[in-house]
Amino acid sequence: MTVCVRIPTQLRELSGGASELKVEGSTVAEVLAALEQQHPGFAERLHDADGSLRRFVNVFVADEDIRFLQGLDTAVADGDTVSVVPAVAGG
Repeated sequence: MTVCVRIPTQLRELSGGASELKVEGSTVAEVLAALEQQHPGFAERLHDADGSLRRFVNVFVADEDIRFLQGLDTAVADGDTVSVVPAVAGG
């Protein structure tokens, strides 16, 4: 299944400046693996050493936070949009 991955400004140097990329996958984990295969460097920025998402990285499928779904095992459908959103802190 082809999905659109929205890339945040902070990671666009890894995507050649693209704000959106099309990748294949049926789960969020597969989509992120395909993203890493096509544009190396994403995995180390998105995942901890154990393979889980870094706590400051939020991922949404069709505007739903995967932490409230099935996490990296969340299914994606053809044409879905997966958004990678780094947490923002400030004061």
